[in-house]
Amino acid sequence: MTLFVFTGIVLLSSIGAGLVGALTGLGGGIVVTPVLTLMLGVDIGYAIGASLISVIATSSGAAAAYVRDGLSNVRVGIFLEVATTLGAISGALISGKIPTTYLAILFGLVLLHSAWQASQARVEGGVVADQGSLSRRLRLGGTYRAEGKEVEYVVSREGTGLSLMYVAGMLSGLLGIGSGALKVIAMDRVMGLPFKVSTATSSFMIGVTAVASATIYFKRGYILPQMAVPVMIGVLIGSMVGARLLPRLPVKTLRRIFAIVVGMIAIQMIVKGVRGTL
Repeated sequence: MTLFVFTGIVLLSSIGAGLVGALTGLGGGIVVTPVLTLMLGVDIGYAIGASLISVIATSSGAAAAYVRDGLSNVRVGIFLEVATTLGAISGALISGKIPTTYLAILFGLVLLHSAWQASQARVEGGVVADQGSLSRRLRLGGTYRAEGKEVEYVVSREGTGLSLMYVAGMLSGLLGIGSGALKVIAMDRVMGLPFKVSTATSSFMIGVTAVASATIYFKRGYILPQMAVPVMIGVLIGSMVGARLLPRLPVKTLRRIFAIVVGMIAIQMIVKGVRGTL
């Protein structure tokens, strides 16, 4: 395969990765890593490095649009990112020192359950009875525009959310995967944020988490410019398109897309764990 063909495949697949990543809040690595490893035979270490670059590009392309449109809750993102970043650094530092096969299987099972939960519709927004005191003091709640009207929401169980974010960050650094799935689930199902707000806030957060992990992978020599550049360009294009589509798509459709994509990740993680290829 020539360099031109290789670059073209990476670029086109990265556009699709950015589109899916922006719509689901998962980052572009979900598509980039399988394409590089399974289709193009790239070593998993370099694929993970490119995947982290794709997540940063997804965040850069989508986050600005979501913040401008009022979908991202920046206060919640900054609040939760502390735990996620610490988890990502912890996971990256201990990667290679503990077996990851069992973790991959466990994570896959958790994601399967998460995909099923995400597919279940719930009331979007509205004040809940168990709004956290810390959430109230930090003013973590907000409003977003849905179906032509302003929807108010508050944030609850922020302590549980912080714990889940640390776990999500650690898995991201440890297994070289995006942690957007757990972030969206934690915000949507645990903390009570509307699904579109959860997705947009996850897109805002994942770039910071990926930078923390990418720094360590860069020092190890796993980020190659000739691979990272077409990934970054493609994902940036796709994520900007996805950011324009998200406000227009119904929540039910977004939940289905999220559930399908997360289910695919789960199966892939379980298979890799069983085969011991992580």
